[in-house]
Amino acid sequence: MSLSYRDATLDDLPAIVAIYNSTVPSRQVTADLEPVSVESRLAWFHAHGPHKRPLWVVEDPQQPGRVIAWLSFSDFYGRPAYLRTAEVSIYLDESARGRGLGKQLLAASLAAAPGLGIDTVLGFIFGHNEASLRLFRGFGFDTWGSLPRVAVLDGVERDLVILGKRLELAATAPAAA
Repeated sequence: MSLSYRDATLDDLPAIVAIYNSTVPSRQVTADLEPVSVESRLAWFHAHGPHKRPLWVVEDPQQPGRVIAWLSFSDFYGRPAYLRTAEVSIYLDESARGRGLGKQLLAASLAAAPGLGIDTVLGFIFGHNEASLRLFRGFGFDTWGSLPRVAVLDGVERDLVILGKRLELAATAPAAA
Protein backbone atom coordinates (compact mmCIF):
# COMPACT_ATOMS: atom_id res chain seq x y z
CA MET A 1 0.00 0.00 0.00
CA SER A 2 1.47 3.35 -0.99
CA LEU A 3 1.18 6.12 1.54
CA SER A 4 -0.87 9.23 0.97
CA TYR A 5 -1.79 11.24 4.05
CA ARG A 6 -3.33 14.61 4.78
CA ASP A 7 -3.96 16.85 7.76
CA ALA A 8 -7.01 15.74 9.71
CA THR A 9 -10.13 17.87 9.82
CA LEU A 10 -12.78 17.93 12.51
CA ASP A 11 -14.95 15.81 10.20
CA ASP A 12 -12.33 13.04 10.55
CA LEU A 13 -12.57 12.93 14.33
CA PRO A 14 -15.30 10.25 14.50
CA ALA A 15 -13.18 7.93 12.33
CA ILE A 16 -10.05 8.72 14.37
CA VAL A 17 -11.92 7.88 17.57
CA ALA A 18 -13.37 4.69 16.06
CA ILE A 19 -9.89 3.48 15.08
CA TYR A 20 -8.58 4.34 18.54
CA ASN A 21 -11.49 2.58 20.24
CA SER A 22 -10.91 -0.53 18.11
CA THR A 23 -7.58 -0.99 19.92
CA VAL A 24 -8.96 -0.75 23.46
CA PRO A 25 -10.06 -4.42 23.82
CA SER A 26 -6.65 -5.78 22.78
CA ARG A 27 -4.94 -4.25 25.83
CA GLN A 28 -1.85 -3.89 23.60
CA VAL A 29 -1.91 -0.25 22.58
CA THR A 30 -3.71 2.11 24.96
CA ALA A 31 -4.20 2.38 28.69
CA ASP A 32 -7.83 3.38 28.20
CA LEU A 33 -9.97 0.57 29.55
CA GLU A 34 -13.22 1.70 27.91
CA PRO A 35 -13.95 3.35 24.57
CA VAL A 36 -13.70 7.14 24.47
CA SER A 37 -16.22 9.55 22.97
CA VAL A 38 -15.71 11.98 20.13
CA GLU A 39 -16.60 14.81 22.53
CA SER A 40 -13.91 13.73 24.99
CA ARG A 41 -11.28 14.01 22.23
CA LEU A 42 -12.14 17.52 21.03
CA ALA A 43 -9.50 19.29 23.16
CA TRP A 44 -6.90 16.73 22.06
CA PHE A 45 -7.87 17.30 18.41
CA HIS A 46 -7.60 21.09 18.75
CA ALA A 47 -4.15 20.77 20.39
CA HIS A 48 -2.86 19.65 16.98
CA GLY A 49 -2.04 21.81 14.00
CA PRO A 50 -0.21 21.32 10.72
CA HIS A 51 2.77 23.54 11.50
CA LYS A 52 3.96 22.20 14.88
CA ARG A 53 1.98 19.15 16.05
CA PRO A 54 0.19 17.68 13.04
CA LEU A 55 -2.51 15.05 13.09
CA TRP A 56 -2.51 13.10 9.85
CA VAL A 57 -5.05 10.70 8.43
CA VAL A 58 -4.69 8.10 5.70
CA GLU A 59 -7.66 7.34 3.49
CA ASP A 60 -8.32 3.96 1.93
CA PRO A 61 -7.18 4.25 -1.71
CA GLN A 62 -10.02 1.91 -2.71
CA GLN A 63 -12.63 3.94 -0.78
CA PRO A 64 -11.74 7.65 -0.82
CA GLY A 65 -13.03 9.40 2.26
CA ARG A 66 -12.72 6.31 4.47
CA VAL A 67 -10.01 6.92 7.08
CA ILE A 68 -7.96 3.78 7.76
CA ALA A 69 -5.09 5.18 9.85
CA TRP A 70 -3.91 8.21 11.72
CA LEU A 71 -0.71 9.59 13.18
CA SER A 72 -0.26 12.36 15.72
CA PHE A 73 2.63 14.38 17.04
CA SER A 74 1.86 15.38 20.62
CA ASP A 75 3.60 17.65 23.09
CA PHE A 76 5.82 15.97 25.62
CA TYR A 77 5.24 17.01 29.22
CA GLY A 78 3.69 20.38 28.34
CA ARG A 79 6.60 22.60 29.34
CA PRO A 80 8.33 25.15 27.05
CA ALA A 81 11.79 23.59 27.36
CA TYR A 82 10.43 20.45 25.66
CA LEU A 83 9.08 22.18 22.53
CA ARG A 84 11.52 20.31 20.28
CA THR A 85 10.37 16.95 21.69
CA ALA A 86 7.23 15.20 20.53
CA GLU A 87 5.53 11.88 21.08
CA VAL A 88 4.43 10.12 17.91
CA SER A 89 1.37 7.87 17.98
CA ILE A 90 0.22 5.65 15.12
CA TYR A 91 -3.15 3.90 14.99
CA LEU A 92 -4.39 1.66 12.19
CA ASP A 93 -7.84 0.39 11.35
CA GLU A 94 -7.98 -3.38 11.66
CA SER A 95 -8.30 -3.66 7.87
CA ALA A 96 -5.02 -1.76 7.41
CA ARG A 97 -2.85 -3.72 9.83
CA GLY A 98 -0.06 -5.98 8.66
CA ARG A 99 0.37 -4.25 5.29
CA GLY A 100 3.37 -2.02 6.05
CA LEU A 101 1.33 1.13 6.61
CA GLY A 102 2.68 1.67 10.12
CA LYS A 103 6.21 1.51 8.77
CA GLN A 104 5.39 4.05 6.06
CA LEU A 105 3.76 6.40 8.54
CA LEU A 106 6.66 6.22 10.97
CA ALA A 107 9.11 6.91 8.13
CA ALA A 108 7.03 9.90 7.01
CA SER A 109 6.87 11.25 10.57
CA LEU A 110 10.63 11.04 10.98
CA ALA A 111 11.15 12.79 7.64
CA ALA A 112 8.71 15.58 8.58
CA ALA A 113 9.78 16.08 12.20
CA PRO A 114 12.85 18.32 11.64
CA GLY A 115 10.80 20.71 9.50
CA LEU A 116 8.32 20.95 12.37
CA GLY A 117 11.07 21.97 14.79
CA ILE A 118 11.19 18.51 16.36
CA ASP A 119 14.59 16.96 17.02
CA THR A 120 13.55 14.37 19.59
CA VAL A 121 10.83 11.83 18.84
CA LEU A 122 9.41 9.58 21.53
CA GLY A 123 7.23 6.50 21.52
CA PHE A 124 5.46 5.24 24.64
CA ILE A 125 4.79 1.54 24.08
CA PHE A 126 3.62 -1.26 26.34
CA GLY A 127 6.38 -3.78 26.97
CA HIS A 128 4.17 -6.62 25.71
CA ASN A 129 3.41 -4.86 22.39
CA GLU A 130 6.18 -6.61 20.50
CA ALA A 131 5.04 -5.51 17.04
CA SER A 132 5.20 -1.80 17.91
CA LEU A 133 8.50 -2.17 19.75
CA ARG A 134 9.95 -3.96 16.71
CA LEU A 135 8.63 -1.24 14.38
CA PHE A 136 10.19 1.63 16.32
CA ARG A 137 13.47 -0.19 16.97
CA GLY A 138 13.66 -0.95 13.25
CA PHE A 139 13.86 2.82 12.71
CA GLY A 140 16.72 3.23 15.17
CA PHE A 141 14.74 4.13 18.28
CA ASP A 142 16.51 3.16 21.49
CA THR A 143 15.04 2.34 24.88
CA TRP A 144 15.34 5.50 26.94
CA GLY A 145 13.29 4.35 29.86
CA SER A 146 11.17 1.61 31.31
CA LEU A 147 8.38 2.03 33.80
CA PRO A 148 7.84 -1.43 35.25
CA ARG A 149 4.31 -2.57 36.05
CA VAL A 150 2.77 0.91 35.86
CA ALA A 151 -0.41 -0.09 34.00
CA VAL A 152 -2.97 -2.60 35.20
CA LEU A 153 -4.88 -4.13 32.31
CA ASP A 154 -7.51 -6.69 33.28
CA GLY A 155 -5.65 -7.38 36.52
CA VAL A 156 -2.27 -7.82 34.80
CA GLU A 157 0.50 -5.32 35.59
CA ARG A 158 2.20 -4.10 32.41
CA ASP A 159 5.43 -2.22 31.71
CA LEU A 160 5.62 0.98 29.69
CA VAL A 161 8.72 1.34 27.51
CA ILE A 162 9.87 4.78 26.43
CA LEU A 163 11.67 4.72 23.09
CA GLY A 164 13.48 7.75 21.73
CA LYS A 165 15.35 8.93 18.68
CA ARG A 166 17.29 12.14 18.06
CA LEU A 167 17.12 13.88 14.70
CA GLU A 168 18.93 16.78 13.09
CA LEU A 169 16.79 19.91 12.86
CA ALA A 170 16.16 21.33 9.41
CA ALA A 171 17.85 24.65 8.68
CA THR A 172 14.41 26.22 8.23
CA ALA A 173 12.88 24.67 11.35
CA PRO A 174 11.00 27.05 13.63
CA ALA A 175 12.96 28.06 16.71
CA ALA A 176 11.76 26.90 20.10
CA ALA A 177 9.95 29.70 21.89
